[in-house]
Amino acid sequence: MAKHQFQTEVGQLLHLMTHSLYSNKEIFIRELVSNASDAIDKLNYLKLTDENIKAKLPEDWSGEINIKLDEEDKSITIADNGIGMNEEDLINSIGTIAKSGTKSFVEALTGDAKKDSNLIGQFGVGFYSVFMVAEKVDVISKKAGEDTAYKWTSTGTGEFELNPCIKDTSGTVIYIKLKDEEAEDYTSKYRVETIVKKYSNHIAYPIFLNYSEEVTEELSEEDKKAGKEAKKTKENKREQANAATALWTQSKSNLKQEDYNEFYKSISHDSQDPMLTIHTKAEGVNEYTTLFYVPKTAPMDMYRADYQPGVKLYVKRVFITDDEKELLPTYLRFVRGIIDSEDLPLNVSREILQENRVMANIKQGSVKKILNEIKKLSKDEEKYKEFIEQYNRPLKEGAYQDFTNKELLLELLRFKSTKAEKDNMTSLEAYKDRADSEQKAIYYIVGENENVLRNSPLLESYKKNDIEVLILDDKEIDEIITPMYGAYKEWEFKDITAVEPPKVEQTEEEKKEVEEKFKDITEKIKGALGEAVKEVKITNRLSNSPSCVVKDAGDAQMQQMAQMMRAMGQEMPESAPILEINPDHEIVTKLKDLSDEKLVEDVSWVLLDQAKLSEGMEITDTVAFAQRLARITAKAL
Repeated sequence: MAKHQFQTEVGQLLHLMTHSLYSNKEIFIRELVSNASDAIDKLNYLKLTDENIKAKLPEDWSGEINIKLDEEDKSITIADNGIGMNEEDLINSIGTIAKSGTKSFVEALTGDAKKDSNLIGQFGVGFYSVFMVAEKVDVISKKAGEDTAYKWTSTGTGEFELNPCIKDTSGTVIYIKLKDEEAEDYTSKYRVETIVKKYSNHIAYPIFLNYSEEVTEELSEEDKKAGKEAKKTKENKREQANAATALWTQSKSNLKQEDYNEFYKSISHDSQDPMLTIHTKAEGVNEYTTLFYVPKTAPMDMYRADYQPGVKLYVKRVFITDDEKELLPTYLRFVRGIIDSEDLPLNVSREILQENRVMANIKQGSVKKILNEIKKLSKDEEKYKEFIEQYNRPLKEGAYQDFTNKELLLELLRFKSTKAEKDNMTSLEAYKDRADSEQKAIYYIVGENENVLRNSPLLESYKKNDIEVLILDDKEIDEIITPMYGAYKEWEFKDITAVEPPKVEQTEEEKKEVEEKFKDITEKIKGALGEAVKEVKITNRLSNSPSCVVKDAGDAQMQQMAQMMRAMGQEMPESAPILEINPDHEIVTKLKDLSDEKLVEDVSWVLLDQAKLSEGMEITDTVAFAQRLARITAKAL
């Protein structure tokens, strides 16, 4: 017998299944039936496109799922006649998970059994839910087009066995020996039928319940009078438990939100109802049906390069693929659902998909529909707040990537700002409405810490002039993407670290006079700091702070490029900032008349490092900063 050890994360997952997650055990049926449906989908496609597979299948082949209940044996068996698995598939699928999802699942666990059970399906680890009820599991599978079948066996502990076996047809049989305390529940015809109808009614293939029922012989009147006892026999029965109609093909008027919700759960493996449901039938040049969902909680792999796309493609109800990332733009990767085209060829390849005019039209129409439905959702502030908490970031990507829909995407985004309370966010339209009639720009500041940004010295002149500034504290993405927006309804986006401060009550003559007055000290500071700064100059943007650092507007584009290169893991030198000093601050006025060159040098560096710290930037030498601060403090005492 070939024994294999489970991958470490799988072992942790199995321990969790068998010892912790008891809140919703029945979902194992949903998960296994969903997997069976996917397996039939794949073989159905091959039957239509692969002559070798077609030749090996019976002419009257059609997909079906069978659930067998055995009270005496205390077991439930779920079987499909789909594509099946070979030895490698069994190891990769239910022995050592090839996807990164299992590790992510384990890392995401909260310790709350109910919450953790809700995570199961999101990570593609639904098969393991069987161990909530199973004492032992056998998976017997034969891959379509191959001769050898394999049997996978495990008790849900540290290892599994895998051996060749005999199976006549392709497909998978999952035999579940139930724990004693679960046997009554999951061998009950009524209980299992209720679960199938609840979670899997709209699986497109028939789900048959196979069970035995005690039947009492009907006696004639004469036999009854003669005192004859009616015989009781066991009779095997087979009944279809689901509607077996593709839900998206049905008229919206015939469906309830409850129907949509259960179908969503069956295709997404999510336990929550969706936040948004979008069902569309398009007719005209191209005929297609789409059924999209926005999950209530963002998929956990949304920011992974190997994220699993959530949209399945069908052609005339025949499943084509669930692994194509081009069906929707990447910024809508959180969307789950179905696209079913009447016009694409059944043998459509990935290459054809990417170049096909029909698919391009479907994609364009789908994006418009999804974004317009999100716009409708934005009318409900409470619901939209929940949406933004989950999906503001991918929409930011969209405003950068999708030029066609840029204006609509910018309208959908929400931003923290100096005029929005800490827990609230503003739209760009609301920002414009609040602005002075003379203002024709959207000002923003980027960093990593919201609190630091809200207290940045750079905001002082904006607050003084009652000008709102957007607080962008997701630096990793905001620093790269925001400058690429260009403008919203002709209002240009402006980074306050790279533009002149807003109007102040100072004439050009007064400004030149102050610059001349402080010329010596700005030159001294520049001499002390050397290449650490590009320039030192007097500013009128500060009220309370002695100094701040800003970017040279001419360097801004180069800095964006450098940031993008750093995001890709390439080392790029930081551009030297401009140090601006406040001529009205006591430190600067006293520094102007100071003759102690060593003290001037120390204060110059402290002005630079203090400005960087107050703007959330790193200082190059913290030890030197501390030493300078100690020397200055000692002289002040």
